Amino acid sequence: MPRAVREQQMMDAAVRTFGRRGYRAASMAEIAELAGVSKPLVYLYLHSKEELFTACIRREAQALLAAVERAVEPGLPADRQLWAGLTAFFAYAAEHPDAWSVLHRQARTHGEPFALEVAAMRDEIVAFVAVLLEAAAGEAGSPGPPGERDIAGLAQALVGAAESLAAWANESGTVSAKEAAATLMNFAWVGLGDLIKGERWSPH
Repeated sequence: MPRAVREQQMMDAAVRTFGRRGYRAASMAEIAELAGVSKPLVYLYLHSKEELFTACIRREAQALLAAVERAVEPGLPADRQLWAGLTAFFAYAAEHPDAWSVLHRQARTHGEPFALEVAAMRDEIVAFVAVLLEAAAGEAGSPGPPGERDIAGLAQALVGAAESLAAWANESGTVSAKEAAATLMNFAWVGLGDLIKGERWSPH
């Protein structure tokens, strides 16, 4: 079997083990057994538990980003692009629960360098959402649209809400990707629509 194929099998087994058992509880022997290879072969190909976990984070982060980017069709109105991206995000989290656990829970709770890998992925998603929000502001063409600082903050808030909602949806097991995306669109986009048109809330 080609090395690249064997490595992917090992990483599939690692994602499943890390996602279900947690980073600390998972063992290389357990991963090797699930992959159907010897423990020394796992070490030969992927070196150490830390490097294997890092490789899993990177692979799953790239897969999540690719799924979101593929779903967004250029040329559609900004709200339809955001809807498509959110639906793909929630679908990936639901269809790959072990990968989502690795990215959302395991990597973030075991410090550097794992948390930095996830932070890099999150920054890419935030930047992607910021572009959509900026496009929406351009489409509105109204005076006083949100500035660059507002766009950056709104993108951070939207991604944070999506992460929390995906975790909740996965735990409930009864919320579909489209239902989760609709919840977030109803919560966020309605308000964003007014802000993009230049209307702002004020405590006064």
